[in-house]
Amino acid sequence: MATSMQKLVGVSEEDDEEEMEMDVKEEDDEDEENGEKQIAAQMMIGVDEVMPSTSSSDQFQYQPQLQEQVSNQGGGGGARRSRPLEEKERTKLRERHRRAITARILAGLRRHGNYNLRVRADINDVIAALAREAGWVVLPDGTTFPSRSQSSPAAGTSAGMTSSSSQMVSQQIPPPPATLQGVSSGYRTTVEYNACRMKSVFMPTPSPYDLSSTAPAQSSGVVADGGEQTERLPLIAGSLQVINDKQIIGLPTKLPERDFGGTPFVPVYVMLPLGVINMKCELADPDGLLKQLRVLKSINVDGVMVDCWWGIVEAHAPQEYNWNGYQRLFQMVRELKLKLQVVMSFHECGGNVGDDVCIPLPHWVAEIGRSNPEIFFTDKEGRRNPECLSWGIDKERVLRGRTAVEVYFDYMRSFRVEFDEFFEDGIISMVEVGLGPCGELRYPSCPVKHGWRYPGIGEFQCHDQYMLKSLRKAAEMRGHSFWARGPDNAGSYNSQPHETGFFCDGGDYDGYYGRFFLNWYSQVLLNHGDRVLSLAKLAFDGTCITAKLPGIHWWYKTASHAAELTAGYYNPCNRDGYTAIATMLQKHGAALSFSCTEHHILEQQDHLLEALADPRGLVWQVLNAAWDVCIPIASENAFLCHDRVGYNKILDNVKPVNDPDGRHFSSFTYHRLSPLLMERQNFMEFERFVKRMHGEAVLDPQV
Repeated sequence: MATSMQKLVGVSEEDDEEEMEMDVKEEDDEDEENGEKQIAAQMMIGVDEVMPSTSSSDQFQYQPQLQEQVSNQGGGGGARRSRPLEEKERTKLRERHRRAITARILAGLRRHGNYNLRVRADINDVIAALAREAGWVVLPDGTTFPSRSQSSPAAGTSAGMTSSSSQMVSQQIPPPPATLQGVSSGYRTTVEYNACRMKSVFMPTPSPYDLSSTAPAQSSGVVADGGEQTERLPLIAGSLQVINDKQIIGLPTKLPERDFGGTPFVPVYVMLPLGVINMKCELADPDGLLKQLRVLKSINVDGVMVDCWWGIVEAHAPQEYNWNGYQRLFQMVRELKLKLQVVMSFHECGGNVGDDVCIPLPHWVAEIGRSNPEIFFTDKEGRRNPECLSWGIDKERVLRGRTAVEVYFDYMRSFRVEFDEFFEDGIISMVEVGLGPCGELRYPSCPVKHGWRYPGIGEFQCHDQYMLKSLRKAAEMRGHSFWARGPDNAGSYNSQPHETGFFCDGGDYDGYYGRFFLNWYSQVLLNHGDRVLSLAKLAFDGTCITAKLPGIHWWYKTASHAAELTAGYYNPCNRDGYTAIATMLQKHGAALSFSCTEHHILEQQDHLLEALADPRGLVWQVLNAAWDVCIPIASENAFLCHDRVGYNKILDNVKPVNDPDGRHFSSFTYHRLSPLLMERQNFMEFERFVKRMHGEAVLDPQV
């Protein structure tokens, strides 16, 4: 069925039909060969009955004919089984019909969803995907579009399809590939794996929208070949039905979604585009932005989030700040009676996935970096990363007489003075403090510009002279000066844990030197967050401040958690690396901003299995660490989301249904405002999502 993909890349219908006929002929020849082998084998063992073969449904239908041929031919084991001409024609028609459906399904998934199906995808791949991803309707002619309803499959299922779906006719829908059925039984569950460090914590029942849950349940009116409306029939979750030699596929009646009416109010913010303010600190498109903000206000969005870029505001000289563009933006937001979340962005923009603009660090910082590149994070090969300043200069006066921490504080204090009226009026509701690359509290261990690709473990970033000075001091205090070095067997950016002597099971990460180094490495991260947040609390007294953590979920099911270690989270299987961070945030009254809460997209599921990833386990470890010290949790989506399945997954995480203490997130920020979000269908789904976040009952008349 691989040739059906050619329709999607410009092959004409005539060429495609010729390919179909060739494939059908090959299948016919294969069926005939199988028939020959059956007859020959039966003549050898002297049996009178023919056992059915699963290679073709036609062999079931023509079993009596085969038996008659065996009895009549006697020793003629070499005779070929002749098939009626009309049956061959019917087989060709069925194949053409199936291939047309395949092409429409693939086109629909690519157009309406974020699916990245392989080039040689066939109908079995599509059915396997749909069986795990709720929220799609597939009509008999192959038309595919997002559903208006979701299913509520039984919780706790992780093996893929239900028993009823596993009874589908094997000739048409074989069982899903092992790569889509979840981690093999050789791996422990998240609860078992982290039992040593996640005792007496809340673990919710699996969401109905998890990929590992059972098949989706929607309903759809189906259309026969002639275009007439027919009755609703089950699809995917039930068995395949053959009626009058036509395969009719439908969906089971839709099951009710979770009702969020009466649930706690969670404000929803929308992140503005990265380039909303240009390099001259002016609004890039004030009229277009005003129209979009009015539309957001019309559906009761609570506010917007915007990055305040260090590289724009203090671009040309130290302590010369230009806030003009932000003044106009904030005034526009206030007139619409929206709220503001602002990000103190002390990193560059343009070197990461999803960055569509380039905003470097201030020019005067870049000049210092050219004469003293040690101010930037450095890997073991000596490659510098100018995405943000090394934490080794937090207390070093190398920035025109100021330390890095002093530079950050002066910037935040200038912002607080410039926008005092917005703070006093409560327009600015939250300030997120940038603490590293992408504004996150982590080392830049996975830089795309240096060749990193998912799911590489990354590299330690501790080889600039200031970080090495700190490491040397720590080693001498420990009494082992020869430990003043980074690991030399930790692999490279794209290594996997088992390929290294440091991260493999029983590797050096858990030895005396390894524990010393990782403790120092993670403590530098904690100290940096502690210093900057203490000054942020002073600058923004009375306003909520937050720190952002990423969701580094790959290699979470290994013992070392290598990708987390290189990012600065000392979180192997025998140690909890997030409690110390949560405690530090609690010390400063800061909230935790965390993504990685909606990993559900099927195209990533294979990657999760290959990388021994566990997003769900990571999410609940981090959330429990925060809730244990009673700090608020804000969140944002890690991936583009425009469909109901994704929104439902976010809702289930933001408002856990069975949390014994009724805990929920303090706010949610949608990532981000774009023309795609403003498309009619996408915006309708987003409006529905906002209402449910606000705890409103949503009556959905759509089918």
